[in-house]
Amino acid sequence: MQEHGQKIRSEQIRSAALLWQKHRDAEFPADLRGVEVEDIDMVLLDADTAGCASAWITNDGTLDPQRRRILQTCVENLGRVVPQISDPSGHQYYQRLQQLALLVSGALDTT
Repeated sequence: MQEHGQKIRSEQIRSAALLWQKHRDAEFPADLRGVEVEDIDMVLLDADTAGCASAWITNDGTLDPQRRRILQTCVENLGRVVPQISDPSGHQYYQRLQQLALLVSGALDTT
């Protein structure tokens, strides 16, 4: 059973790494630079989420308690801001970031 769990974890990390690479290759939406939505700084939200996802991938699917808390806040904040982004490129950018955050967060919940 432990082998099955490791296989699932490897698949989660692989999926997250692909999504992370896609996100890194995307250009930050210029119209969201220096902008706050729901009092949330969009650049900081991107950076915090990306830092947690990157650390999770690099550390073979683990996060320290502080990053877990940061990631949980990011998941909540993304849930608040994504529906309010009207620009298509900005919406797509943050929707992908939200998908990445949810993937990592969901994988953490299974450990």
